[in-house]
Amino acid sequence: MMFASILLLLAACGTDNTEKTGSGSATQESDTFTIGLEAGYPPFNWTQMDDSNGGVKLKGNAEYAGGYDVEMAKKIAEGLGKELVIVKTEWDGLVPALTSGKIDAIMAGMSPTKERKETIDFSDNYYTSNFVMVVKKGGPYEGAKSIQDLKGAKVTGQLNTSHYGVIDQIEGVKKQTAMDNFPAMRVALESGKIDGYVSERPEGISASSANENFVMVEFTDGFKASEEETAVAVGLKKDSELTEKINEILAKVSEEERQEIMDNAIKNQPAAE
Repeated sequence: MMFASILLLLAACGTDNTEKTGSGSATQESDTFTIGLEAGYPPFNWTQMDDSNGGVKLKGNAEYAGGYDVEMAKKIAEGLGKELVIVKTEWDGLVPALTSGKIDAIMAGMSPTKERKETIDFSDNYYTSNFVMVVKKGGPYEGAKSIQDLKGAKVTGQLNTSHYGVIDQIEGVKKQTAMDNFPAMRVALESGKIDGYVSERPEGISASSANENFVMVEFTDGFKASEEETAVAVGLKKDSELTEKINEILAKVSEEERQEIMDNAIKNQPAAE
């Protein structure tokens, strides 16, 4: 009888612990909306040292994140009735973080390309832009009208992005090794290691605003790219229950409001170091 009682007691404890664990996990999932971003791609996202201009503290970090992605993430979190949590994650680590469950979504200026859709799902677009080039002000490529004017130029783009792929459309270009992030490309441009890097218009405006030595070049005869390569959407797990909910929230944010948020992000970005 005593042995049977002990077994019953252990079983009861086990059930209680299981329920608590399950409840705790579910509560955590229902209370937070956790996104991953680089915090290094202004004006979409950047790192700052305080909560000025709506900055959100990074999880496990003394720093804060700001930018267009952060502001749009706030709207989504509010619409979901959840607390926004941001995890600073390297670009190549974003998809693994999502698929492993470390984060609920990617909001990092990521384009919903065909290749990425093989691994993850995407929401509707929350921004659409076009490709530009960032070069040195006063340099030989500042007045370029066509991408073919960059013949012989040392050009790069971010690793594993469409930015890097479209460089091949420039005949005779000296395509450089892809770089991990935009801060690295800005440093390379400043030092003369490269003549330019491919970006999207918001980042081009951001770069030229933050550094008086940079200029953004918009081409009359530019890169050929599909909308999926220049659009930005929320990356989500395959068949995520969040997709439909997020699309409903995004549908309520007008184009005018999105542009206002982007304009403010460009204005509020940290100055170049």
